[in-house]
Amino acid sequence: MMHNVCSRTERIIRALMGIALLGLLFMLPNPIGYLGLVGVVLVASAAMRYCPISHLLGVNTCKMKETHS
Repeated sequence: MMHNVCSRTERIIRALMGIALLGLLFMLPNPIGYLGLVGVVLVASAAMRYCPISHLLGVNTCKMKETHS
């Protein structure tokens, strides 16, 4: 699997923003609060080190070279 989110700082920021957005589920009324589910994507991309949106846009913050098997 290709990693496009390798910076530790970026992963921490993604995770913190995701957790903050998930908090919207409990703080805002239901229709608007569901926007907090976007936080799941941010937390998942931080955990898996892969962001599908960055991949589609061609953004790769990983400085490591990939080895193809």
